[in-house]
Amino acid sequence: MIPAALPTPGVPVRGGVEVPGSKSETNRALVLAALADGPATVVGALVSRDSTLMIDALRALGVAIDATDDGSLRVCPPPRFTAAPDGIDCGLAGTVMRFVPPLAALADGVTRFTGDPHASLRPMAGLLDGLRQLGVCVDGDGLPFSIGPGTPRCGDEIVIDSSPSSQFLSGLILIGCRIPGGLRIRHEGDSVPSRPHIAMTVEMLRSRGVDVIEHDSMAWEVREGVVRAHDTVIEPDLTNAAAFLAAAAVTGGRVRVPRWPRHSLQPGALFLDVATGMGCEVIAEADAVTLQGPRRLRGIEVDLHAASELTPVVAALAATAEGITRITGVAHIRGHETDRLRALATELNRLGVSATELPDGLEIEGSPLRETDPVELSTYADHRMAHFAAVVALTRTGVRVDDIGCVSKTMPDFMTRWTGLVDA
Repeated sequence: MIPAALPTPGVPVRGGVEVPGSKSETNRALVLAALADGPATVVGALVSRDSTLMIDALRALGVAIDATDDGSLRVCPPPRFTAAPDGIDCGLAGTVMRFVPPLAALADGVTRFTGDPHASLRPMAGLLDGLRQLGVCVDGDGLPFSIGPGTPRCGDEIVIDSSPSSQFLSGLILIGCRIPGGLRIRHEGDSVPSRPHIAMTVEMLRSRGVDVIEHDSMAWEVREGVVRAHDTVIEPDLTNAAAFLAAAAVTGGRVRVPRWPRHSLQPGALFLDVATGMGCEVIAEADAVTLQGPRRLRGIEVDLHAASELTPVVAALAATAEGITRITGVAHIRGHETDRLRALATELNRLGVSATELPDGLEIEGSPLRETDPVELSTYADHRMAHFAAVVALTRTGVRVDDIGCVSKTMPDFMTRWTGLVDA
């Protein structure tokens, strides 16, 4: 682990920061390129541990992926996926552990999946149950597990519970057109979290010529067909961008993020609505967004079910906001890289901020974070907890984190970008 002191500028943060590509869009684009009918180029792909794990996983299944001179990725799909009996390492990457097994089901041998120690705690049942219903041989109920051999087949509608993660549905929808007869899938259970991510999956498939029908809010049909090769330009990661905009929010500063899309399916785009509700001003330009923080943030009641990845950064804003903030709709983030609700409550109380776990969220009573004794916060090997710590440290001196290296999951150079902004 790499402990680090976090900066406290003591003045409003002002400046701009370029944010690297979306992890969600990068890994979907790579999977779709691997499924396509010809080579395709992915421009602006995120360079991080999660994207590297995806590239390595696809290569293990026979996909050729090469970097071009301008840093783009050229993806050449194989005639047929090959099994990876030596195993695929998922790390802690949800997109790898949930998008790649359906691809392995299209191969003609056994592929074993492993991951980081905590990966065994991440929910997998809905995806693996769906694969079994399709006739795929699955050995195990969570990481580690094995897939294949076997050819997926379409019979009756398959039914899964995707309430722990929308990625169960996305992973199966991604291969739907490769299943003889197509795929019909229905969700049964509590509401599906992060629905914008399912919309992203569906729209990226449609842009490649795949016929996807949403019969209602719980049922999808993917017609048998071909994924057309399609070059992709990746948007900035708006959830990562939220941490930098939050620097303006908590210090009364002004931060600009260029290349912010006018319209985006990324759940991170919802941060602008949350920040506005807490008293910030958002200035939207044709190719950028600027956030102006208030003299003091105000508490808010917000349902983050559609954008649960924002919970740690919103909790950091709530720590200094006037009044009480209630974050709800995010019970499923207990199964993310760590139990984020417990982790956030623990670290907020360590800072002297009153935070209570709710069944599906947090209640946080904000207060100015006064200078007190130095404190070391835990990241729980979770990149979003590192972002949380960085934001709260802006208004409280002496904050350290035990493992800043965990940011490599989605932004290895986070601290370089962060200090370049807040120490400018």
